[in-house]
Amino acid sequence: MALAAPALRRYLLLLAQEHLEFRLPEITSLLSLYGGQFSGEQEIRVNSPFWILSVPSEEMARGLMKRTVCAKSIFELWGHGRSAGELYASLKNYPMDKMLPYLQSDSTYKVHIHTFNKTLTQAQKIKKIDALEFLPFKGKVNLKKPEHIFWILEDYGMDPNNVPEEPFHLYFGRWIADGQRELIESYSVKKRHFIGNTSMDACLSFIMANHGRVKPNDVVYDPFVGTGGLLISSAHFGAYVCGTDIDYNTIHGLGKASRKNQKWRGPDENIRANLRQYGLEKYYLDALVSDSSRPIWRKGMLFDAIITDPPYGIREATRRMGSQKEIVKSAERSTENHIFVSSSYHLSDIFFDLLKFAAEYLVMGGRLVYWLPIYRPEYTEEIIPRHPCLKLISNCEQMLSSHTSRRLITMEKVKEFKDQDQNSYLLDGQHMPYRGHNSFREKYFSGVTKRIAKEEKDNQK
Repeated sequence: MALAAPALRRYLLLLAQEHLEFRLPEITSLLSLYGGQFSGEQEIRVNSPFWILSVPSEEMARGLMKRTVCAKSIFELWGHGRSAGELYASLKNYPMDKMLPYLQSDSTYKVHIHTFNKTLTQAQKIKKIDALEFLPFKGKVNLKKPEHIFWILEDYGMDPNNVPEEPFHLYFGRWIADGQRELIESYSVKKRHFIGNTSMDACLSFIMANHGRVKPNDVVYDPFVGTGGLLISSAHFGAYVCGTDIDYNTIHGLGKASRKNQKWRGPDENIRANLRQYGLEKYYLDALVSDSSRPIWRKGMLFDAIITDPPYGIREATRRMGSQKEIVKSAERSTENHIFVSSSYHLSDIFFDLLKFAAEYLVMGGRLVYWLPIYRPEYTEEIIPRHPCLKLISNCEQMLSSHTSRRLITMEKVKEFKDQDQNSYLLDGQHMPYRGHNSFREKYFSGVTKRIAKEEKDNQK
């Protein structure tokens, strides 16, 4: 794919080989955030770590790398080919006026070699660098602090058991910028002050913020906020964040700890402390104890993005406030939940309420990003919840087990919410296919039970 715009420069994007399905939606979302747009003219090899993009400016390329956690680096592409000869011919055809500013005699440079799926010896690397002597390098080599870094990148395919002698693709370019991969380590849940059973992995948290096109001064809301992991990534990008959760103890940092060898949560384990840990407290609006099935907000378009991970009934219960009529056994005030009575909250109802809320409270062009649990043998695209005010942008799968997964769904508000949209999901018989979500917990644990039984049977042999 290429960007549809005049006078585009070509850039090589080097991507990390994890969360493969999430990479294209992230890059597409970030390019649209900076005013770019993909077209279908040029094909991207989705599973490859090398993508050629056409971008209007180097400034946009740098902006992209200030946000992405899926990409490692971006390069101004000077040449590429399927063989060394093709690469050299491509380099010789690259406009000299675009090369010369980086090859001046008063500049310093170095050449770096990167190979995918193969390791080269130092002698092999030097030989490849020497073969570029036809390029008019006039500056001095500086391996420690060069002004310009040039990369030779070689792609030896995806099969580690069948590595070819020669690469399938070769690229040469000028390094522009690195991505934000270091955020995965610096925001790691292992180092976080306040965590719970379902705290989101840092990498996925930043991917969700990027899918949601979160930008400075946005207001981002999480209706199932938990320990606030999704708020942190949005706040890192300059958004003001808030959330709600039905669990009083989680909101207030009370009760049993989730960490090993720690029985109870400490006096300052809460969402605010998490944002303070990363210097982001100024972006924290508040977190409230509230039932997401009964919105507490005034009418109007309040949020630029809604980014959330609803409970699936596996590690966290799916609950909403009930009444004495809805529950047979009601009793005393529960210190565990701090709610007098709660009733089960079917997964299908959670997602319908979430989409209806997003349709009503998102600004136009705002995005809803959420996880949808899936029983894979029964999955079809028809079970993805829909709403007439929301357009499906992307649908990415993360495997949980051989028979279950969860899908990151990104939707964008494209139509203003009207009263007739209140129960639109009940129209045209669309409601019934989604009811399968309600039995996800049973299907999840039926697979676990079968696996345990199989392992026990194998052990007895």
